[in-house]
Amino acid sequence: MLFLRKQESRTQKNSVNPCKLVPKVSVSNLDFDSPELKSCLRALKKIDFELAYLALLTAEGLKPLSRWEKPLDSNALGLLEQLTLLTKQIRRTVKTGKEVTETIFSKTPACITLYERRFGDTPIDKSAQTLRFEGYLFGYPPCCIEQYIRRPYTPNNLTPEDQKILFHWACKNCKITPLLLPPYKSIHDSLNHC
Repeated sequence: MLFLRKQESRTQKNSVNPCKLVPKVSVSNLDFDSPELKSCLRALKKIDFELAYLALLTAEGLKPLSRWEKPLDSNALGLLEQLTLLTKQIRRTVKTGKEVTETIFSKTPACITLYERRFGDTPIDKSAQTLRFEGYLFGYPPCCIEQYIRRPYTPNNLTPEDQKILFHWACKNCKITPLLLPPYKSIHDSLNHC
C-alpha cells in the first residue's frame, strides 16, 4: 500500500495532526495524515526507532540510499516498501568468514543496483575507496567523508544533540551539514511524537 499524498495545496495547515512529519523544507509525496502511514511508522519504531528515522529520511529524499545492518524479516521489509522504498537484502562476509545480511533501501533503483554490484557477496572492508563510495550513496557531504577517512571522529562544531541525529560524522567547518540539520531535526522530532 502506498501512502502518496493526493495532489492538493501543500500550504494547508494540519493543526490537529499529532504526527506532523512533513518538514518545512520538504516537498513530501507521502500523506502524513494517513492513519495507515502512522501505523506503518509506529510499527517501524517498535522494531527500532533508528530504522524508522532512517527510512523516513530516505523516503523524503534526504538520503539517496540507506543500509540497515541488523536482521529484518519480511514484515519489516513490507513496512519499508509501504513508505515507497525499494528494498534489497545483500549478503556480505566479515573477516571471520561469517555471512551477514545487510538491508538496503532507496527510492532510486540505480542506487540499489550500484550498491549491490559493488558490495554483493563481498567481504566488508573499511578502505578509503569503500568509505568514499558508501558515503556518496548514503548522501554524506564529501568534506565529511574525506575528514573521516583522514581522521575519524575529529571534534567538530556541532552540539552532541545535533551530531547524534546524523548518520555521518560532520567535519569541523562543514557547509553542507548545517543545511541538512533542519529537515533531519524536523523528521526526528516528529517521529519522537508520533
